[in-house]
Parts: sequence; C-alpha cells; structure tokens
Amino acid sequence: MLVGETSGSPTRGDATDWLLIDAGSGPVVEGCVVVPVTARGQETRARLLIAAEKVFGERSYFQVSMADITREAGVGNGTFYLYFPSKEAAFRELVKERGHELRMVTHLAAEGASGRPQAERAGFAAFFDFINRHRHLYRIVRQAEFVDADLFREYYDLFAAGYRTALSAAMDRGEIARLDPEVLAYCLMGIGDFVGMRWVVWSSDPIPEDVFDAAMRFIATGLSGVQPVASEGGGAAE
Repeated sequence: MLVGETSGSPTRGDATDWLLIDAGSGPVVEGCVVVPVTARGQETRARLLIAAEKVFGERSYFQVSMADITREAGVGNGTFYLYFPSKEAAFRELVKERGHELRMVTHLAAEGASGRPQAERAGFAAFFDFINRHRHLYRIVRQAEFVDADLFREYYDLFAAGYRTALSAAMDRGEIARLDPEVLAYCLMGIGDFVGMRWVVWSSDPIPEDVFDAAMRFIATGLSGVQPVASEGGGAAE
C-alpha cells in the first residue's frame, strides 16, 4: 500500500525520491519499506537484496544479522535502514521480489507458445534456468515457513493462482484434458520443485537435457488425459 512520498533523501543523499510501502501486516514487522525511484537508490536496494539472498541462503535467517547483509553488500549499516526497517522486512521483500521475478519469467516464456503443452515446456525451461541463477532461493523459501508462515504460503498461492487461470483457459480451448485446475497446478509445481531440487540445486549444474525431456514427456502425457494401460488383471499396468 502506498502510504507516502517525499522529495529528498530522508537522511542521506543515496536517493532523491522515495516511496514508502507497508512492510507487511505480521506481528513482528513494523514500519515501512522504502522503495527508491531513482536509479542510484534502486541499485543500492538491489545490492542489499542480492547480499541478503547470498547470506540467508548460505547460512539461515536466524544466523544472519543486519550487519552481515551490509558487509556483503559493501554499504554502511545506516544505509540498510534507509530501505528496510528490520532484518525481517528485508527477508520478506526478498521472498516477495524473487517470487514475482520467477512468476514473470515463466509467464513471459510461456506466453508465445502455440499450445499448453508447448507453454509448459517453455515455462519449465525458464523455471529451471531461473533457479540455476538463484540457487539459494530453495533454501530461503523453505526458511520462510519458520519466519513468516503466511509469507511462505503466499509464495506458492500466488504462483498457483496464475497457473490455475492459464490451465483453465487451456482446458476451455481444448488443448489439455479437463481436470481440476488447482489440483493440476499444484501437481505441476511439485514436479518442477523436486526435479529442480534434484537435478539443478543438488547437482550445481543446469538441468541435463535428457532429464528435462523425460519430465516434459511425463507432463505432456498427463495433460493429454491418456489413461494408463490396464493389466490383464484389470488394474493399471505396473
């Protein structure tokens, strides 16, 4: 929520125009997060978030201090408070911002695809590329469950909401089988989450082509609604 705008830096010449936004409604976070509108201020804020991503990912939220973030960012402690009222506020902004970036890159990648199966392939490729470039994100999002449970759920709910809408539209166009779109969204998110963890985060390399192709074949088959082949006994084939 936009709560105010002033001209001139509050205490230093690090930025000239500032927007103040609600840092969150949780019981711990207080005050406002400052969003600069000048290039210099935006660059400093981005450096702080990049530093926070590194130190939170390498250690954990509870083992990191505000001074650890500023030391990694190469700025003074006072600069931190020009942008974030607390360590928790910085953590929340990091999770929200990286979540937004991830949703945007996957959406843009899938947008030009000729059909939903092709959109899934493009979106998953963008997802795996993003986590390859942001390897600490897995650990940071999991930490969010213990720092702010609402933030943790919001991260997944927002991703699922857009996914659900896209899948419903694809069903209406007859591109994929008619299934519960929310169930399908979380199934696909689960595939991406665990395949990415095993073959990107744990391996420290981009996802292997054969692994990616296997996952995409599995997804394409599921989206088509093809029924499993029955065994002679009448059940699904083993």
